[in-house]
Amino acid sequence: ACLVGSEMCIRDSLKAVFHLIRYCMRKEGKDMAGRKRKKKRNRYRKHIIIWILLLLVTAHFCGGKLQQTLHKMPGETDWELIVVNKWNTIPDGYQTELTTLSNGKQVDSRIYPALQDLFDAMRADGIYPIVREGYRTTTDQQSILDDKIKAYEQEGLSSLLAKKMASEWVAAPGTSEHQLGIAVDINADKTKSTNDEVYTWLAEHAWEYGFILRYPKEAESVTGITYEPWHWRYVGVENALAIRASGLSLEEFIALQRAD
Repeated sequence: ACLVGSEMCIRDSLKAVFHLIRYCMRKEGKDMAGRKRKKKRNRYRKHIIIWILLLLVTAHFCGGKLQQTLHKMPGETDWELIVVNKWNTIPDGYQTELTTLSNGKQVDSRIYPALQDLFDAMRADGIYPIVREGYRTTTDQQSILDDKIKAYEQEGLSSLLAKKMASEWVAAPGTSEHQLGIAVDINADKTKSTNDEVYTWLAEHAWEYGFILRYPKEAESVTGITYEPWHWRYVGVENALAIRASGLSLEEFIALQRAD
């Protein structure tokens, strides 16, 4: 039996969620990208809510020990669930094959089909997105950080404070998901849509294509980055569904998976 306060219970609960999700997806069919999925989604969502509640209640009682694991994540062999942030750098030897988009931006070739499907669905709904940022080199990331620091200094902030403020918005080289190629900043084609329209649609549907809001509100202490409604990270459809349903950040989700 699961005892309150046992992190093993969290892991077992999360595994149960995954098994239930897979069962429901098989029962409802594997085509999660079809536009007829809304009614189906509501049916299987009801089945997982009890497990999600169990997971979150258990996590509450395990909070003390679990919090210690959030800033130092274990090495992840599944590329879809790699955690990169200010406490966890890009794995040594990490390589990616890139696909170049029509606007010149690049993404990991493994996420390109899902990204294309997502954009096609948005356009079908009359919303027109663009990839504002995709893959970045180390040099690109350093340049963006330097520019942010300089902008704060020009506003009158000291060098130390400017660096602190900039770090809340821009990751240091080696700690940015953009260097993985599996995260994208999605904004609107301003001639046809607004950013709010894009962000609202993504918040409702991006998970269906395997993307999660990487930096949600009120998670800055865990993610290390301020809320960004434009930054979407590919984790795969099943993981995206579980993360969305749980309301957790990627760090919290991985910590619960690995708790022992």
